[in-house]
Amino acid sequence: MVLPSALLRTLVITAFAAVLALAPAQAQRVTVVTTTTVTWTHIDAGDEDLGYIDEDAALLDDDALAEEDAFAATRRYAPAATLAALGQAKARFGPFSVVDAATARMAGDVTSATPRQFAAMLAAFPGLKRIEMVDCPGSLDEDANLILARAIRRAGLETVVPSGGSVRSGAVELWLAGRTRRAAPDAEFGVHSWADEYGREANDYPADDPVHADYIALYREMGMDAAKAREFYALTNATPFDEVRYLTRADMARFVPLD
Repeated sequence: MVLPSALLRTLVITAFAAVLALAPAQAQRVTVVTTTTVTWTHIDAGDEDLGYIDEDAALLDDDALAEEDAFAATRRYAPAATLAALGQAKARFGPFSVVDAATARMAGDVTSATPRQFAAMLAAFPGLKRIEMVDCPGSLDEDANLILARAIRRAGLETVVPSGGSVRSGAVELWLAGRTRRAAPDAEFGVHSWADEYGREANDYPADDPVHADYIALYREMGMDAAKAREFYALTNATPFDEVRYLTRADMARFVPLD
């Protein structure tokens, strides 16, 4: 005899509930509570509890949209073969991982969702003081990247490139946005031109086009004088989008003060 599908589903659900009721307590230590904005997983680990907020789950739709829009936006991006892993974290917000009350680490690119993820991180951890930029390949959305840079500046955060750290493309603006900036002697900074949705690069636009003024204005906001802002912008655009020129800590110190 073939059971109707509705009856079969009812029998399966009843059997599954019975198995859960008989499961040992040890197997039921992980609980997941889902809200409309945050997924919180609590794990009982003896004397030490670890709370984990997964903002990626909360912003999945934003990320999916960002990926679809990535190649329809102006971008400056230099991916590596592998992306550094940040390890254990208290919470994750897109490319940011909060490792303690004062420190977030960054590994990954900037999409249209990243400014919202950054704002959510600051709301959840208002005591944050610094961003350690471990492996940052740049931006898939330059408008979002400039918004994020200004948000970092307003928050008064310190930006740090630790030993072995790599900050490339649009992420260099994020490091420049730090109220104070630090970089290890072996930190690397990769620069090149941005490219728009049509494949045109900075030098394909007239010198008086307003798009250039946006970047120069940002560099002025980050502490460069007018001459240095123009010089740094010209330096980045001297390298085509599909190539990367690497600068050292000393190179960056020519343009902005470092702590």
